[in-house]
Amino acid sequence: MAKGIDKATPVTAAQAKTLAAAGYTFAARYLVPSSYAWKRMTADEAKLITAAGMRIVSVYETTANRAASGADAGRNDGAAAYAEALAVGQPKGTVIYFAVDYDAQSKDFDAIEAYLKAAAKQVTGYETGVYGSYAVIEEMAKRRACAHFWQTYAWSRGKRSAKANIFQYKIDTTVSGIALDLNESYGDEGWWDTNPSTNPEPDEEEIAMKPEDAEKIIKFLSAAWFAATTKTDKAEFNRLANEVRKAAGMPTE
Repeated sequence: MAKGIDKATPVTAAQAKTLAAAGYTFAARYLVPSSYAWKRMTADEAKLITAAGMRIVSVYETTANRAASGADAGRNDGAAAYAEALAVGQPKGTVIYFAVDYDAQSKDFDAIEAYLKAAAKQVTGYETGVYGSYAVIEEMAKRRACAHFWQTYAWSRGKRSAKANIFQYKIDTTVSGIALDLNESYGDEGWWDTNPSTNPEPDEEEIAMKPEDAEKIIKFLSAAWFAATTKTDKAEFNRLANEVRKAAGMPTE
């Protein structure tokens, strides 16, 4: 069992060193667009977490109940998560978790399943997981919506899933004055760092994205661009589309 943390705001170099010295071996952080800059992980942050000797768990979450919006939301979020993962240097073969950060009920499960499966189709070369309550973990595992599971004790009503790779057992606490949540892990977490020698070897055919896959992702990002209402959001969707183009060896615009 390994000890870890998750944190809504960026981890500083000093904090990473403090947490590593206290025995924490992984940090969960957010892959989100720049419009959520207050909680967004950057490539520089990933490097300093690695430099402290910790590994990284990637999670995508914009709003708490976003997954209840179903497949269309999953396609858009998967495309955004993919571009962010490439931007921060997350290696293929590792996991991107998608959050169900509320007390989801059985009436929501069909939409959540559709969201997760749609997101998975956009993150070429990555594996996917879900963060959520006991009920969400159990149901999404039964439906094979993803292969990795991060359970929170919140809304779990004292139950623990044997399927959980990570368990969040305490929220809104502090370690050495650092505000965070506490986790423990049990294997197959899908974590990563920026040291190439410690990460999974990608399949040869996954080293570069196929142009046809890039075009599909760009199509969803284009739809998001047209729906965006601010120049900042439009610029971000354009940046993400160019990151996808780079991954596929296509010219940027």
